[in-house]
Amino acid sequence: MRVVRAAVTGSPGAPFTVREVLLEDPRPNEVLVRITAVGVCHTDLSMRAAWPPHLTPMVFGHEGAGRVEEVGAEVTGLAPGDHVCLTFASCGACEQCVAGHPAYCRSAQALNFSGGRGDGTTPLSLDGAPVHAGFFGQSSFATHAVVHERGVVKVPSDLPAEVVAPLGCGGQTGAGTVLNRLRPEPGRSLVVLGAGGVGLSALMAAVAAGCDPVVAVDPVPSRRSLAVELGARAALAPGDGLVAALRDLTGGGAHHVVDTTGRPEMLRRAVGALRPRGDLALLGMGGEVTFDVMGLLAKGVRVHGVIEGDSDPARFIPELVDLYRGGFFPVDRLVTTFPFEDIGAAVAAMGDGSAVKPVLTFA
Repeated sequence: MRVVRAAVTGSPGAPFTVREVLLEDPRPNEVLVRITAVGVCHTDLSMRAAWPPHLTPMVFGHEGAGRVEEVGAEVTGLAPGDHVCLTFASCGACEQCVAGHPAYCRSAQALNFSGGRGDGTTPLSLDGAPVHAGFFGQSSFATHAVVHERGVVKVPSDLPAEVVAPLGCGGQTGAGTVLNRLRPEPGRSLVVLGAGGVGLSALMAAVAAGCDPVVAVDPVPSRRSLAVELGARAALAPGDGLVAALRDLTGGGAHHVVDTTGRPEMLRRAVGALRPRGDLALLGMGGEVTFDVMGLLAKGVRVHGVIEGDSDPARFIPELVDLYRGGFFPVDRLVTTFPFEDIGAAVAAMGDGSAVKPVLTFA
């Protein structure tokens, strides 16, 4: 056991409060990682608001980057001192994992969203009582995390931690949707609805894949400007006339639309902006949405629900690293860093749009 600092949420929707908690030593198939940076994602905030009371206190955080401090007796391929990116948990044995689609692991709920490990235990405690953890298999809003080896991907030691951290979720979700699921041919048009961290990751991947034109839609002017700097031909504000403008920019309709908003009105506009046999990829968390079924049928629209970019992290995160190093995936352009103790300021900056991808760093 060791004393670590973690941002603890005491009840659903409560603020993140940095506390000293106890962390267990890693089990035989686990890795102890000292966190050096962790991204703040909208999923952390939305899940915090809706988290079940009986699974609190809870530690969130799921875009961790750091160094391995200790490995369990059965861990292979990782050693103390390795620089790593943390990502979601998967079993490695079910049909989807074996097929290279671990984001759809049969045990995903238990391993990522149960408030603990798959067996119901949690490695954290406070004053003798359990603190729930294991969020996306890591709970990396903390100075240290114990993670199953499948959720740990080795990265080059010279890569800045604030660049590595977003690759574990937001980067691979946006980029993977384009490169793993949609797989656009060069010259195909692609529209991104929502220019946050996930949306801009999709945009950068589309530019890298040779899509033309690439168009972003977002209400925040600074994010629209950044989208253009990152390669979008145009960046539009949502509102009246959006569908017509998108159809005009894409020569009669987009080949692909990636939605990160989860908003029903935007999803309906997305269908209107597609050309016949176009693809709509749904990434944003949301509720129910209604479509004109005949409109979908008449266009032959293909709808994709995509989690974590349909990525196999052990393969895809190194690909993103290569794209970054080649100048094709400048994720550092999205990042604003904050000290870990200022997690409240990072959350506020995400909320008011002044930070696209807040990343917490550790002294």
